[in-house]
Amino acid sequence: MKREEIFERLNNVFRDVFDDESITVSEKTTSADIEDWDSLEHINLIVAVEQEFGIKFNMGEVTTMKNVGEMVNIIESRVK
Repeated sequence: MKREEIFERLNNVFRDVFDDESITVSEKTTSADIEDWDSLEHINLIVAVEQEFGIKFNMGEVTTMKNVGEMVNIIESRVK
C-alpha cells in the first residue's frame, strides 16, 4: 500500500473521529494542529485507525508517535 493511499484513508478516519470534513493530515500533523484532539479522542482515533487498517498498535508505538507521519510509517510496515 502506498503512502498516498494510507494518507487518503487516514484523512477519512480523522474526519470521522473529529467530525470535521475540513481536516487534511500530513506527515507533520500533530495533536496541536487539531482542536479537539485530546487524550480521550486520541484513544478513539487509535481504535478507528486500527479498525480501518486491520492492525493493532502496541502501547510503545501509541505513546511514542510524535506525528501522523510516524503513524503512517507503522501502518506502512504492517500493511503490505
